[in-house]
Amino acid sequence: MTTLFISDLHLEESRPDITDAFLGFLETRARGVEQLYILGDFFEAWIGDDERTPLQDTIAGALKALSDSGTAIFLMHGNRDFLIGEDFCTRAGATLLDDPTVVDLYGTPTLLMHGDSLCTADVEYQKFRQNMRNPQWQQMILQRPLADRQQMARQLREISMAKNQGKEEFIMDVTPEEVVNVMEDHGVQRLIHGHTHRPAEHSLEANGRPARRIVLGDWDTHVWWLSVEPGREPVLDKTPL
Repeated sequence: MTTLFISDLHLEESRPDITDAFLGFLETRARGVEQLYILGDFFEAWIGDDERTPLQDTIAGALKALSDSGTAIFLMHGNRDFLIGEDFCTRAGATLLDDPTVVDLYGTPTLLMHGDSLCTADVEYQKFRQNMRNPQWQQMILQRPLADRQQMARQLREISMAKNQGKEEFIMDVTPEEVVNVMEDHGVQRLIHGHTHRPAEHSLEANGRPARRIVLGDWDTHVWWLSVEPGREPVLDKTPL
């Protein structure tokens, strides 16, 4: 039995290399595994399930094929694709997870998150995130014409890139105290998340005991995945894109 975790692929039409790498990943490493978790920023942007681009349909079809073969697929919102809804998940054979979610991973309670909520030093972004995740705000956005939403997505992306260029490194990473607080709130000793694009394994203390935080990598230059099997330590691995 094997469970895989990935995040931050940022799939988009302008990066067919990442799309090809993901489709290959599904046909090779993900084929036959018990579970596949995608922890946010799967797509670079998502403006509603009604968009239905060729890329989105291709990805949904590939995921559905994996699901039909017996692999359970779970999808979590990221800060780029928080408008993914049940329609896409149905087409992809995936289950949408709340952020955060605790799962029993072969006997070890494990907290799963996208990771952006852990970056509390970025006060401006956290205020924006709170608005983005408001169901009323999301409903209002989804009611706007598709063309308006496409333009809004382009504008938000440009604003985000401009603001991030001027931010200090520590603001872009998780706040260590918040990590401990969240792990203690959920009573876990293991946390898996993405978002920061800083793949690594961190040892810390939470609940008065040793704990571990595993950060997934982004798919810009490498394919990153975390493999978890019963009775073994999780393995964070990569291969060139």
